This record gives sequence, structure tokens and C-alpha cells, in this order.
Amino acid sequence: MKTKIEENKRLENIYNTQVNNVSLKKEYGLTEDIIRNISKEKDEPKWILDLRLKALKLYYELSNPDWGPDISYLDINKIATYVKPNSKQTKSWNDVPSDIKNVFDKLGIPESEKAAMAGVGAQFDSEMVYHNLSEKMKKMGVIYTNFDTAIKEYPELIKEYFSKAVPLNDHKYIALHYALFSGGSFVYVPKGVRVTQPLQSYFRLNAPGAGQFEHTLIIVDEGAYLEFIEGCSAPGYNDLNLHAGCVELYVKKDGFLRFSTIENWSKNMLNLNTKKCFVEESGKIEWIMGSFGSKVSMLYPLTVLNGENAKVEFTSLSFAGKGQNLDTGIKLIHNAPNTTSIVNTKSISKDGGICTFRSNLIMNKNATKSSSTVSCESLMLDSISRSDTIPVNTIKNSDVTFAHEASVGKISDETIFYLMSRGMKEEEAKSLIVQGFAEPIAKIFPVEYAVEMNRLINLELEGTIG
Repeated sequence: MKTKIEENKRLENIYNTQVNNVSLKKEYGLTEDIIRNISKEKDEPKWILDLRLKALKLYYELSNPDWGPDISYLDINKIATYVKPNSKQTKSWNDVPSDIKNVFDKLGIPESEKAAMAGVGAQFDSEMVYHNLSEKMKKMGVIYTNFDTAIKEYPELIKEYFSKAVPLNDHKYIALHYALFSGGSFVYVPKGVRVTQPLQSYFRLNAPGAGQFEHTLIIVDEGAYLEFIEGCSAPGYNDLNLHAGCVELYVKKDGFLRFSTIENWSKNMLNLNTKKCFVEESGKIEWIMGSFGSKVSMLYPLTVLNGENAKVEFTSLSFAGKGQNLDTGIKLIHNAPNTTSIVNTKSISKDGGICTFRSNLIMNKNATKSSSTVSCESLMLDSISRSDTIPVNTIKNSDVTFAHEASVGKISDETIFYLMSRGMKEEEAKSLIVQGFAEPIAKIFPVEYAVEMNRLINLELEGTIG
């Protein structure tokens, strides 16, 4: 009888076979000719090409980070930096080619739309293949479209906000992103509009040895409300894959944004994503993140609280198994009085996996009467795994409240013995303990993603705890 892991590998092989011939065009490496070809393929305005070429120059000038996981073995010349699927974007799921649709059907994308999403987008490799927004949202003035379309149809908004939160010279791999960006979503919610049903974008990197560089830009105007869900996945290959996406978020006065992500990458993925949010007076951003898979992850969303009474809540769960190094965390800047940040993170490591949490908090001089609470909990399932917490806190005024706590623990033998004495098998007892550890995080996710998170945890745990 096949185990769940064997069955998932079998299904993954089926997906890979189904999509072997869906790529229409591939570009390998990073040269000026490749950048120009991508821009020409997309029929972009000159200012976008100029930005790409500037980013290309920066990429070769900037160095790899000298801290965190070693990624010096990444050879961009061996990465397929642009992979065009054999499909044009459509608003009808029935019009998506069957090879691609079969993959997304298995992942549950159409079901998400049937479950009353306000809009859904799906990206396959370097391009969006499906994007749709409900008529109700369109009538309310909400914009939700792929990023390539946004450049052409909303140029003034794009020029005002694109690359302003995350500049080209932020680090080496954001420069790479701006040189190669393709796909992603653009969202604008007008003043006072409440989008009570979530928008969802799903990104599938399916080609072996490829990179994905989607760009997501979201603007929540004054008094507006939005929940946005982002899903990411990739099948397993022997070739190294690269994800270097970018997310730029803007929450205006009295606005609210909940940004939820589950990253379920394969174990051959380098995940070098960059995310940043500006929050104005009395606005609020909620980050909810689940990090699974990937060989290496380096991800530290930055929130800048620029307006009085602005708030951020950050909740995350990371799970690192054999051969995985998940280096994640949060960056916070308090730039105004009475601002609030609440951080609650958990990590699980097993079979020699490494989880590192980094936080960088700055309370500036004008952030009087502000408060910040950071909590980091780690659970190691064996003696060969590792968990580290590396906080950096810069407090520039004394009229603030700040608290940071971190804890690292192992599964208690006494607790396992107690559960086994009540009739559980040892693996069932250990799984229950891990599920209980993750439950406070999982329950915050939208229902369908909470179910997915629990499924991923069970898959990671099956037959491997000891």
C-alpha cells in the first residue's frame, strides 16, 4: 500500500508529464539582449525598458549578502529566466489549455473561485494565464488585473507607486527581479470601498531550472478594506529553481489590508522574495504567512508605520525539514506617534532542518507612545535540527513600550507517554502535539488555506519524526 508521500510523488510526476510541452519560449541567463527581448515580447513602454536595464547594471554591481544562508552557488546563467507558457491570458477557466488547467484543477484554483472569491488570478511560470474579477467589484471601481495589463491601462498609478516602496538598489536580488519581472497582480481599492470577499492570486513555477519574478502591487485607498490571498507552489526537480518575486503594498489613512500567503515550494527552490508595506494614519496591515518547502528561503517583510495610530500585526509559521534552511523574519519601522506592532511567529524543524528568525525593529524619535510586542516560539523535533532567533532593536526614544520574547523547545517525552497511555500510537501522539503547536497560527488563515496548512504539516510529519 502506497504511503501519502509516495502517492504525492506519483501525482507530481503526472503533473510534470502533463506540462512538459506547454512552454512556448525560454530565455536562459541574464544579458541585455534577453532583457530587451522580454520587454519587446510584452510591448512595454520605453520607461519600463529603461528601468529594467538600470536594474540589470545594478545586479552585476551588487554583492551577495554576507550573512544568512550561503547562496553563492546560484549561477544565473543556468536559470531559465523567462518561460512563456503556451497560453494567452483568459477570463474564462474553460479557455485555459487543458495541460495547464489540469495542474491548477488539482491545486483547487477553480474551487476557490466557486467558493465566493471576489476575484482570482493564476500564473504559470512567467505569465498570467487566467485573471477574473466579479462584476460587483468592477462596478464598485475595484481594479484587479495582471501587472502587464496594468502598465498599459493604468500608467499614472503604476508610475506613482511601482518601485517606490522597494527601490531597485534594495539588494542584489531585487535588482534581478526588476530586470526580469514578469506576471503578478495589480490591485487598487478606491476610497471607502470594502472588498468583503477575498481576492486570490496563485503562482505556479512548473518548468525545471527556471526562475519566477512576479510583481504584486496593491493600493488600499483611504477608508478602504481588502483581504488578499497569495499561494505559491512548484514541483520537485533535480535542477535548481529560483523565486525572486516582489510585493509592494500601500495602506492609506483608515485603510485595512490582510495579506495572507502560503508558500509550498519544492526542496530545490531558492526563495528570495521581497515584501514591503507603507501604512498611513490609522491604517492597518495584517501579514499572515506560512513557509513550507524550498531549499533556502530568505524573506523579511518590511512594514513602515508612517502615520499616527498606524498598526501592523504579523503572524507566521515556518517548517524546515532535511536539507532546508528557512531564514525568515520581519522588519518594522515606527515613524509616528501611537503606532503599534504585534509579531507572533512559530517555527518547526526536523531531520536537521534549520529555522532562523530575524527581526529588525526601529522606534524613531517621533514614535512617542508607540508599542511593539515580538514573540518567537520554536519547536525542534530531534537533536540534529536547529533554531535561532536573531533580534536587532533600535529604540530612539524612551516614551515607548517594547517587549521581545523567544522560546525554544522539544517534544516532551512525558507528554508523548501520556497520550500513548490513552491509546494513541507514538507517531499519532507526536503529530497531535505539533498540530497543537501550529494551531494558533493555522486558525488565523482563511479556511481553505488553514486546511492546506494542516495537510502540509501532516505530509511533512508522516513517518519522519523520531
